[in-house]
Amino acid sequence: MLVVRDTEAKGRGIFAHKDFAKGEVIEKACVIVIPKEQVKLITHTVLFNYYFNWHGESGAIALGLASLFNHSYHPNALYVKNFAKRVIEVIAYQDIAEGEEVTVNYNGVVDDVTPVWFDAVE
Repeated sequence: MLVVRDTEAKGRGIFAHKDFAKGEVIEKACVIVIPKEQVKLITHTVLFNYYFNWHGESGAIALGLASLFNHSYHPNALYVKNFAKRVIEVIAYQDIAEGEEVTVNYNGVVDDVTPVWFDAVE
C-alpha cells in the first residue's frame, strides 16, 4: 500500500503505508504507449516530467502511481519495464519501512549518477 504526501523539498512524493521487503513488488502499473512520432510533442506539455522512455524510440505514461515516484541517486526501489505486457513494476531495492518515501533512479539503473534534466534534491 502506498500513499501520496507532500515532501519537504520535492513537492509531493509516494510513501510506504506498510513495510516492504527487498524484492517485493510495490506497484504494478499498466502503461499507455506513446508512438515515437508523438514523443517529441510530449516535451511541450506537462507530461514531459512524467513519461518513461519505452521500447525503441517510443514513450509511455504509467497509470496508477508509477509516474509519481520521486528521483534519487540513492533510491530504495527500482522500476522494471515489461514491454510485451505494457507494464512497469516498481520493486523494493532494499527493505522499506512504513512511512518512508519510496524513490527510484530516473536513469533506470539504481547506481547511475548521470545528471537528470532537473536539479536533483537528495
